[in-house]
Amino acid sequence: MPPTHDALPAGHDFATYARTHWPRLVVTARLLTDDDGAAQELVRRTLARMCAWWRRVPRDDVDFHVRRCLVRGHLRRLRGRRAARRRTVLVLRFWEGLTDAEIAQVLGCSAGAVRAQVRQGLRASGADAERVREVYAGAALDVVPSEVPLAEVQARGRVLRRRRVAVVSAVCAALIAPGALFAADRIGGGGERDEASAAGRRAPSAASPMRVVAPGERVSAGPGVRVWLTADGGHWSVPVRPEGLQDSDRPSDDPGVTLRVDNVKGGFFLSGLFHGLNGEPDRVEVRTGEGGRATAKVLVLAGSPGWGIWYTSAPLPKRNMQALLDTGGDERIVTVYDASGRVAARSAEEWWRI
Repeated sequence: MPPTHDALPAGHDFATYARTHWPRLVVTARLLTDDDGAAQELVRRTLARMCAWWRRVPRDDVDFHVRRCLVRGHLRRLRGRRAARRRTVLVLRFWEGLTDAEIAQVLGCSAGAVRAQVRQGLRASGADAERVREVYAGAALDVVPSEVPLAEVQARGRVLRRRRVAVVSAVCAALIAPGALFAADRIGGGGERDEASAAGRRAPSAASPMRVVAPGERVSAGPGVRVWLTADGGHWSVPVRPEGLQDSDRPSDDPGVTLRVDNVKGGFFLSGLFHGLNGEPDRVEVRTGEGGRATAKVLVLAGSPGWGIWYTSAPLPKRNMQALLDTGGDERIVTVYDASGRVAARSAEEWWRI
């Protein structure tokens, strides 16, 4: 399991933090979303997540983790994130007062990319830095946060914490149940040995991890898992979710890749959405725990090669999931390579936390 940190000092418990920081968080969220209702819901979700992981948050770095959860939660739910990302950078710089390096840590990018986003954001707004500060300060004065809904937030946090405990319990139970584990080399269609032999033969298209599909075409991706693409995003259907419920992400123009973990029969099914590429990826590589890696299968939509779904062809064994949790969540689990072999996108760090 990821290492835990010492208990926070007295007077710095979650309830105290939530009550103290709720007003400023709502103002920041309001500047990000430009909507009062959406801002308060964003802060509620953020605090609920932090409540769930509160004992694991470093005592001297709470603000960073809360701010990162808020910002990434905001960007994750937007369809076209380019303008939103520029706005986010401006808010972090001219309202929160963060440096380029600090903003880069929050967003998971380089300081150079932050500077470019600042320039583009100022150019798009038609204002200079001082004017943007004045606008944000004026907008902040118009925000009147309600009282923090502490009971609701803590209830949500308990639900999230129970979900994680259930996943970890399933992992631990499988570790001691003989015959319950899949062999590690089953993931990714036989693991690295199969990949190596396929590369040596230059296997025909039937063995290729890349598949072009039509909109809505269902693909059986794992035990009880169906995957398909539509013109506006990627969709999954897995048996552990309520009947008829679908999950979807929206492809954005910015290079990136998401990571999703579903508890299915026999282990954990890993999948995600990559986006913002110039053409089809060369391959998507997934860490499988215990030092292993596998090449994921990829679905792309005909005529839309810059985005698609990746997934592992068999459940990740529970012992391997335990190994990934033991890393502390700091590894980049998924890496997308372009046709030239360069890294095009990587999944977020601390994927288990936010």
